[in-house]
Order: sequence, then C-alpha cells, then structure tokens
Amino acid sequence: MTIKLLLADDQALVRGALAALLDLESDLEVVAEVGRGDEVLDAAVLHAPDVALLDVEMPGLDGIEATAQLRARLPSCRVLIVTTFGRPGYLRRALDAGADGFVVKDTPARQLADAVRRVHMGLRVVDPALASETLTEGISPLTAREQDVLRVASAGGTAARVAETLHLSEGTVRNHLSAAIGKTGTTTRAEAIRVAEARGWL
Repeated sequence: MTIKLLLADDQALVRGALAALLDLESDLEVVAEVGRGDEVLDAAVLHAPDVALLDVEMPGLDGIEATAQLRARLPSCRVLIVTTFGRPGYLRRALDAGADGFVVKDTPARQLADAVRRVHMGLRVVDPALASETLTEGISPLTAREQDVLRVASAGGTAARVAETLHLSEGTVRNHLSAAIGKTGTTTRAEAIRVAEARGWL
C-alpha cells in the first residue's frame, strides 16, 4: 500500500529535497506540496494525504496551528512535524495540537521515511534528544494572555499599541509584561521575548 504525503515548508529548496528523498521510497508518494501554512488544509482536503509533513515556521499560519486545523477537519490525516527549530516549547505545543510526531530536519532520510511509516501506523514518533530536553525544561510558565502580549510586543509595539491590539488597558498590558519578565528570569521586555521565542513558548 502506498502512503500518500503532503509536504508543507516555506523553503522551496528544502521542500523539493524532502519530496525527492521520500519519493525514492517505493511505498511513499508525495501528492501535494505547499509553501504556506494557510494552504495546508485546502491542499489536504483536495489530495486526501495519509500523512502531512509540516514545518513549524511558515507564512500565513504556523505548522502548529495548521496541525490543529487538520486534526479538526481531517482526523484521519496523520501529522509529522519536520522542522529546523527543535525547541522544547514547539514540541509540547505541537503534541497538544494533535501532531503524531516531531523530528528535526537533519534526521537521516531513512529514519525520516521510517518515521512517516510509524506515524501512519498510529505510533507516536518524537526526536529523543528533544523529548529529553522538553522533560527537563518543563511546560511554559506563561499564561495564554502573557504569550499574546509578548507576541504583539515582539513586533516592536508600545504598551499602548499592544493594549489597543488586544483590547486591554495599558495597565493590564504592563502587568502581563512584568509577569512574563519575572517568569522568564529576565529583566527587560526584549529579553523576555527572546527567551520565550528560543524555548518555543511563542
């Protein structure tokens, strides 16, 4: 039986290389490729893949949000996150969104093909080093609202701009920023954003 695959990665060269490698396997067939996260669901509905291989950081919609959409609309389609960004926070968020596996892009081709097969069989596949790091670091200490505030603030907006965007008061925004700074063990908003992004919490 041939396992049909959908590839989503915003880097055309990487996407093409993955497609070429996976198509070498007699039981794997790439039926669709997209370069944006907001194109994943439509492509999946059109081509009915068995497994979707998604990058995390893509324009339009990130791979974690695309995973949640796929699981809600096409629960029979398995999801394997394949990313350069092996961050513990990303792994936890991806699994929470319904991903069946999470591997990094430097995984050898044979192991990647095997990961696809295992995910297709209903098994969970997680990069072992990243799984260990995730257990060590624990879950994100940030609340959902603190994450929202840091995301908007990361675009360089003032507290007033963040407040306007999120429909909050400036005082509430400052309180959330202060809490996020404390929880990340930093001293400034910029450092808190940097730490949260590095750990995959945003």
